Amino acid sequence: MQASSYKPEEHLSLPDQPGVYRYYNADNELIYVGKAKSLKKRVSSYFNKNTGVNLKTRRMVKEIVKIEITIVNSEFDALLLENNLIKKTQPKYNILLRDDKTYPYLLLTKENFPRIFQTRKMIPKRGTYYGPFASVKAMNNVLDLIRSLFTIRTCNLDLSPYKIAEGKYKVCLEYHIGNCQGPCVGLQKESDYLKDLEHAKHILKGNLGIAKSHFKLEMQQHAENLEFEKAQKVKEKLDLLEKYQAKSLIASPSIVNLDVCTIVTDEKDAYVNYLRVKNGAMIVSKNVELKKRLDETEEELLLTALVRLQDQFQSDATEVLINIDLEEPIEGLNLTLPKIGDKKKLIELSLMNALFYKKEKALLKGLNEDKKDRVIKQLQKDLSLPEIPDHIECFDNSNIQGTSPVASMVCFLNGKPAVKEYRHYHIKTVVGANDFASMKEIVTRRYQRLLDENKPMPKLVVIDGGKGQLSSAVEALQELGVYGKMPIIGIAKRLEEIYFPGDSYPIHIDKKSESLRLLQRIRDEAHRFAITFHRKVRSKNAFGTQLTAIPGIGESTAEKLLSHFKSVKKLKEASIEEVSEVIGASRANAFFEWIEKNKGA
Repeated sequence: MQASSYKPEEHLSLPDQPGVYRYYNADNELIYVGKAKSLKKRVSSYFNKNTGVNLKTRRMVKEIVKIEITIVNSEFDALLLENNLIKKTQPKYNILLRDDKTYPYLLLTKENFPRIFQTRKMIPKRGTYYGPFASVKAMNNVLDLIRSLFTIRTCNLDLSPYKIAEGKYKVCLEYHIGNCQGPCVGLQKESDYLKDLEHAKHILKGNLGIAKSHFKLEMQQHAENLEFEKAQKVKEKLDLLEKYQAKSLIASPSIVNLDVCTIVTDEKDAYVNYLRVKNGAMIVSKNVELKKRLDETEEELLLTALVRLQDQFQSDATEVLINIDLEEPIEGLNLTLPKIGDKKKLIELSLMNALFYKKEKALLKGLNEDKKDRVIKQLQKDLSLPEIPDHIECFDNSNIQGTSPVASMVCFLNGKPAVKEYRHYHIKTVVGANDFASMKEIVTRRYQRLLDENKPMPKLVVIDGGKGQLSSAVEALQELGVYGKMPIIGIAKRLEEIYFPGDSYPIHIDKKSESLRLLQRIRDEAHRFAITFHRKVRSKNAFGTQLTAIPGIGESTAEKLLSHFKSVKKLKEASIEEVSEVIGASRANAFFEWIEKNKGA
């Protein structure tokens, strides 16, 4: 592989070879990763005005200032590299695969008398991992089957030979009920234990046929030796294995090793079902939702999901069944669209799961939309507002005995936090602990700015506090000439009372009401945001005060340091040369001497 960098205007000089391309914006941020059979043709298509690319793609192209490419040997290699890069960097314009779960594995440990147990953390040096399992139930079924067929220990004792020889252990209940043969007291040789474990490994890999053959042979040998009780016990294990296989069999046992991947789409999303089939048994079934970013084709969406899922579930399948026609085959990836037989039935089964998942998601989204609309409509009704409050802003102050006074404003759009619209405020015009004057200042500053920038005003303003804070906010709105153009209320913490300007008595919303819960959530978020900011400011000020105690460093020098390095942490991590550039060598030496003296303080 070889990597190269280009400017957008140089796209015509790209090679006519398979590879991966990466787009960067002016901030050197990776915004898109793509794969191509021909880098030159694919990248050029983004910059060709005659191709009729959609609005989202045009918006992305405007951001591109640098292109990086990596040439690979085949389109399939490009697909794998693209998947790894997307998974690692999550560029904003790439397809979003909604799946943040941690799946369970079965771990076969590296130790004397190895154990098999469930885990969600992968630490390779601990042993061999099998999975992940999309279903905990399916994983438990496999584990229960193995423990029913073989006497695999479940304790976590250190069974090193010298530990066993010391006679430190005693057999437990598992030995007495026949689930363990007592290796802890030397009643079972490790070589015999490992023979059972080899067959357990085949079952973990989905190769039930090898274990079945072993039990059939063992049963036959016991019968020939007239050991009928032993033969009966082995027969019971064989029946258990065949019963498990019959339960999981969904296709002909002649279907040895393949994956099935089907897709259904709507305007904004895609829904994919993935099946992993081994020896006719379905060992993995997984649904995922993909969020379209640039109006991608079904083919692009399917390939993205397929590569991600095969990687996630460690598939080694040589054939993949799909439900759509591909424009061109992918070299190195055997994709087929079956028309008849058992493979066609597998496609139908997978597609049925994908369609059900799509319907389920649509229903859930509809319920969430209904709930969102219902809550803000209920709030409109409870507060007798002229419009649905789909834009709410809430203010809160924070100070301790008048020190480091700050304030916060949080914004909720359609009943959900719009974090990018949150604002912090340092109180500038008020001295000491005066919550009323502080509230008037921040409300004035917020809405003076919205007026200056000609931005829309909120549909509801919430003040965290009682009548005093509310009156101060109202004064600010009156002076700006916007009072009466947007509703404003105060919410008092003690009894969750709602105050309107000019009303002597508060109103009470039902404590179980969803609309009150929304107001409480908004108020609590404003309080949290203010408190967090206040702690940062207080910490910074405290450190600034410490700095001024250093000989040669006054308030202006301390301010320079904190202004340049932005945080106390970065200042402490800076080199003496970096600090010298800001405040000079002598003051920098004084600062580092002080740091050395106060280490661990």
